[in-house]
Amino acid sequence: MNGPRFNEFIVSPKVRVIDENGENLGVMLTQEAMEQAASVGLDLVEVSPNADPPVAKYLDVGKYKYEAQKKANLARKSQKTQEIKEIKMRPNIDDHDYDVKMKKVFSFIDEGDKVKITLRFRGRELAHGQLGMNLLQRVQEDVSETAKVEQHPRMEGRQMLMVLAPK
Repeated sequence: MNGPRFNEFIVSPKVRVIDENGENLGVMLTQEAMEQAASVGLDLVEVSPNADPPVAKYLDVGKYKYEAQKKANLARKSQKTQEIKEIKMRPNIDDHDYDVKMKKVFSFIDEGDKVKITLRFRGRELAHGQLGMNLLQRVQEDVSETAKVEQHPRMEGRQMLMVLAPK
């Protein structure tokens, strides 16, 4: 069981007690500490079971669980999941179209996402694989300052793929 242990789990005959204000009350019998905590309207919670003697603290268990849950939710909310965005191109793409696609690549990388560049070959374009390789090398050079190549260009059927990740 992770985290603090509550009243019924304390097995040691004596514990070092810390009150609700964080002041050390010293070592006392577990039963006596539980009674004192109850008289204040709080629970006795074991916070450091491996210490000798174990350390217990007066806490409101409901409030403690609520605070821990809030902290976990906040941590989960602030996490950024990294997505893979895909940009599709053709081997004989025009300069302006290329610039528009590259703007999008830069915006994805700035957001912290990975970018998968897919180059689709149609018909006889497949015979000119070098055109595709040249285009992907051009992309690689253009993004070299902000991104690194995570997966080098490779052919998959009629497509050539490359994955970029933010530096």
